[in-house]
Amino acid sequence: MPDSEQSNRTDLESDAQRRRRRAQFLRELKEARELRDRVQPRRAKTARLRHAMRMRTFRW
Repeated sequence: MPDSEQSNRTDLESDAQRRRRRAQFLRELKEARELRDRVQPRRAKTARLRHAMRMRTFRW
């Protein structure tokens, strides 16, 4: 039975590591998007307007 305990522990560690890597990736993605929006304000504005239009015309 020690093998199953060991594999369970590594599964938990890998899951925690995966969540940490995912959180890091999402933080970096958000930062990159904010940087892009600052560098290209016109494109960011049109993207916001396009998104708003999509949300207005979306039917629930």
